[in-house]
Amino acid sequence: MKLNLQRPLAFFDLETTGLNISRDKIIEISILKVNPDQSEETLTLKINPEIQIPAESTEIHGITNEDVKDCPTFTEVAERIKEFIGEADLAGYNSNKFDIPFILEQFLAHDIDFSMEGRKFIDVQTIFHKKEQRTLEAALQFYCQKDLENAHSAEADTRATFEVLKAQIERYEDVENDVDFLCEFSQAGKFKKIDFVGRLALNEKGEIIYNFGKHVGKTLKEVFDKEPGYHRWMIDNDFPLYTKQILKEHTDKFIQEARQKREAKKQNEAQKLSSKLDQLKNKFGQG
Repeated sequence: MKLNLQRPLAFFDLETTGLNISRDKIIEISILKVNPDQSEETLTLKINPEIQIPAESTEIHGITNEDVKDCPTFTEVAERIKEFIGEADLAGYNSNKFDIPFILEQFLAHDIDFSMEGRKFIDVQTIFHKKEQRTLEAALQFYCQKDLENAHSAEADTRATFEVLKAQIERYEDVENDVDFLCEFSQAGKFKKIDFVGRLALNEKGEIIYNFGKHVGKTLKEVFDKEPGYHRWMIDNDFPLYTKQILKEHTDKFIQEARQKREAKKQNEAQKLSSKLDQLKNKFGQG
């Protein structure tokens, strides 16, 4: 079957040195970009992470330090990856929780402006879990009756994810062949996570809220007014750069609004004082 696309959809998968979005690095990326005319483009790169790959990570994806020692660094390929993705929407398997926030962290860490505005995000794992509760290997077997060869190879996982999504759309009548629907259906949890890792989310009113910790469910503005140091604590600690970027954009607005209110209050008080002085001058002048 053919995906109903209005713009390109980029399936991608990462292999990394570990699972910590803030500290670990990408060692392989594979992107399968499907265009509205159904033509396909692929890009697969091994990347030198410039740190050691732990043995436990190598056991999972099979990539060793020797495999990547002569490969380009992320700095050297970041612009190429960005240009290849272009304005495409993004899709993957567990991508909303891992791959998307991970690559955003890498782009931000290398000062690459990769805009997320207007993009749709489809997480095939979320659709699968809502319907069947299985792994990617089981999903490929269940939907496509295929074995996943070279599991945890970024390219094999990316291709499998693309095939599973098409099979899901064919299998379920209520899963529409529409990127807007798939993006919405891919969301997990009560609130829409706007930083992907789930520290920040949108409530039913469309307000940004904290989605963890002691202020869970409270809006950024509410917390800023009552505990203005909380956002600074997050910015100064080990949270993903994309989370910090969103947080800073909004708290900077709050700071600017508070500054404008103070200035307006000062001007108002100055006008009142000036008016009183004028009244006194008039009074004594008349006397």
